Amino acid sequence: MFLITVYRRINCFQSQGQQLDLVFLWRVFFIMAACSISNINAQIRYSVPEEMKKGSLIGNIAHDLGLDVQRLRSGRARIASGDSTEYVELKSDKGILVVKERIDREQLCAETTPCSFTFEIILDYPMELHHVTVEILDVNDHAPAFPKDIIHFEISESATPGSRFQLGSADDPDVGVNCIQNYIISQNDNFVLKQHARQGGVKYAEMVLQKPLDREQDPRLSLIVTAIDGGNPRRSGNVKIEVNVLDANDNAPVFNQSVYRATITETSPIGTYITTVNASDADSGTNSLVSYSFTNMKVIGHIFTLDERTGVITLSGILDYEKAKKYEIDIEAKDQGGLGDSAKVIIDLTDVNDNTPTISVMSFFTPVSEDSPPSTTIAIFSVKDVDAGDNGHVICVIDRNIPFKLLSSLRNYYTLVTDAALDRERVEEYKITITATDSGSPALSSQKTLNLKVSDVNDNPPRFQKSVYTTYVNENNQPGLSI
Repeated sequence: MFLITVYRRINCFQSQGQQLDLVFLWRVFFIMAACSISNINAQIRYSVPEEMKKGSLIGNIAHDLGLDVQRLRSGRARIASGDSTEYVELKSDKGILVVKERIDREQLCAETTPCSFTFEIILDYPMELHHVTVEILDVNDHAPAFPKDIIHFEISESATPGSRFQLGSADDPDVGVNCIQNYIISQNDNFVLKQHARQGGVKYAEMVLQKPLDREQDPRLSLIVTAIDGGNPRRSGNVKIEVNVLDANDNAPVFNQSVYRATITETSPIGTYITTVNASDADSGTNSLVSYSFTNMKVIGHIFTLDERTGVITLSGILDYEKAKKYEIDIEAKDQGGLGDSAKVIIDLTDVNDNTPTISVMSFFTPVSEDSPPSTTIAIFSVKDVDAGDNGHVICVIDRNIPFKLLSSLRNYYTLVTDAALDRERVEEYKITITATDSGSPALSSQKTLNLKVSDVNDNPPRFQKSVYTTYVNENNQPGLSI
């Protein structure tokens, strides 16, 4: 406000026709602008549904920050940095935040909830930094879908009531109430459907035999299982169950443990052994032969491989700790008669320091006046390292023996300020190198150099080369003769 007042007074003097030294006034204005830079840190949160059209309103940023539109324009308000700034646009002439590109919550966050991304809005003259978080709300834009259109079972007619047959789970990328809420099975006399929830809330279904099968009466059964979500309107997906009734397989495979655990580093090469699952079947002959398979093949089939005969799990894809820190794999063991059991494999990833820190300069004020006082803000920048733990802990430093220092703030933000008086006559330009180093082993680092120029002020009076000048001249010279 003080700077705006000075500007208005200059215009007022001009309108009244008063003769002012405008160069002097604008010099004063520039000095006060440099000295008035400040850090204002506000946090705003918006919630919007996914799939909004381009240009849709997210929020009135000017109103929510307590600023007028003129302040946004004069301060060159802009989105400086963030996780997903390609999705939003700041209309500074209207003071609003709008959708820049269609936002797909499932593409942005997968199953992570709540889903949000953050960015910063920065203004100059004086400098302000505001943090904005946009939460993306799920809409029911996906119907449940099973990995296969048809599931085949071969079940012995000697299977006892209570025998379980795994159907696995349908896939629905939506979350919350919009994901799968229920499974139903078509009307029949032999099977009922039971549903369970895995750790994490994913629901899956299994058929339970309630009335013995009779191959002589019904050698084949065709059923329909439907997965239903809880959206409005509800969406559903079907899978067809084909049951071929066999004879004399009355024992189901049983895993020797319900949960298997393994740990692997994110840089492990393809083919790395992970673990072996094992299920035994008390039957003899071909009825005792067990085969293994993933039940959530769509999610992890391109990363891990399961030998269906031996139960050995190996790595077949590329791991990235920054994208997934843990995998939970559902394994199914079936014998030749279609009876089965299920187990879970939990694979924990170990982080490796494979990402260098990144330095993002959001605002850089150059040139700076040589009479700027100490603690004048020169630049604001952020440092980010996507690794975890010590591998993602970053320390930021600048060159020694220069009149500047770093001030740290929340969320890895730094402010570069003057630390001593500047003298343009001694040094008129500084190359300030910022070095960001993480705490991994071995440590990784990156650098960015800022070229800062120092502007002159009239702080040196003129000086004669000599204090006394002596010369001789003949008398009787004409007036105007050069001495």
